[in-house]
Amino acid sequence: MKKLSKPEFARLREKTRLALAGRDPSDSYGFVNPPIVRGSTVVYPNTEDFLVRKARYSYGTAGSPTIDALLAAADTMEGGAGVLACSSGLLACTLPTLAFLRAGDHFLVTDSVYHPMRNFCERMLPRYGVEVTYYDPLIGERIAELFKPNTRAVWTESPGSQTLEVQDIPAIVAAAHARDIMVMMDNTWATPLFFDAHKFGVDVSVQAGTKYYAGHSDVLIGTVSARTPELYAQLKLSWDALGVIIAAEDAYLTLRGIRTMAVRLKEQMPAGLEMANWLAARPEVARVIHPALPGDAGHAIWKRDFTGACSLFSIELQPVSMKAVAAMLDGLTLFGMGASWGGYESLVLPFDCTRYRTATKPDFKGPTIRLHIGLEDLEDLKEDLDAGFARLKAAS
Repeated sequence: MKKLSKPEFARLREKTRLALAGRDPSDSYGFVNPPIVRGSTVVYPNTEDFLVRKARYSYGTAGSPTIDALLAAADTMEGGAGVLACSSGLLACTLPTLAFLRAGDHFLVTDSVYHPMRNFCERMLPRYGVEVTYYDPLIGERIAELFKPNTRAVWTESPGSQTLEVQDIPAIVAAAHARDIMVMMDNTWATPLFFDAHKFGVDVSVQAGTKYYAGHSDVLIGTVSARTPELYAQLKLSWDALGVIIAAEDAYLTLRGIRTMAVRLKEQMPAGLEMANWLAARPEVARVIHPALPGDAGHAIWKRDFTGACSLFSIELQPVSMKAVAAMLDGLTLFGMGASWGGYESLVLPFDCTRYRTATKPDFKGPTIRLHIGLEDLEDLKEDLDAGFARLKAAS
């Protein structure tokens, strides 16, 4: 197998790059996959090399060949100046704030932000003198009206958690960069395969690799990609100082998941759309919230900026009691009730974002449920939900 030069590799198409990135059988005794390299201590051949740290890896916290292979694959998708890995998606969200925000800064955060990230912004950032303001995710270019002299960064998430508002990222980036304000983005829903964050000017792109990167619900991992070498260097300073590291096994499993990610998403996108359309026709459902559906409020921006969709979406039921909703959900046999998503299994989750949203109050008249469509047969999933709707009716 001939080793490709960087220009040769760059000319390859996306799926081929994902299959090849971060692996070189000539470095792995001919084995297809890079080996799992575990370790903490690195020994040096002599005093001179030790004093100048003349080694690729100085200590276990500096990474390993396995982790570097993962970073190479992630960087291939992100197309930025460099990627760093963290031990969870939440840590990947919080790391950029620690790297770039300082006491006295103002931080704008979308009101639809991933709730654990919101907890961090509310519980931790004020302790370090950072002022946080939540904004309407649909604000677009009007975000400039919220800028203060000390506004340092804008946090975006598109589509937003649970309610899936599609943000006008190009408009937000244009307004922010005109004032030398950074834009950070949680791009987990679309992945870099369906939304090219750096191409749209996003300075820091975050992935909860636990989801579609790993793809099998058995790894906690996150990645952070920087748009420019300068941003990457500053991000890495904080990464080094905090001792952020991931286990070699987790890097290996995530790298294995990345190899098949394009194939899995290609299967799950149409499955999610078919299920969304099936639910939209149900009398028990008041609304389906899926940006790739033509009738969705965010569809126009999604169609303009995105090249695909994952299989995570939400529905609003007709007004019923939570007792009836529990009767529906508790009897499901193929949908697990869990907070994560992106794996091969289908999941369902009731939510009430009106309890913590502050800048906006979504107008839901009935209970809301988030679904993730996995790789099971759609007819089996529909039958499971159909039986659930029957229980909902009986308990109403």
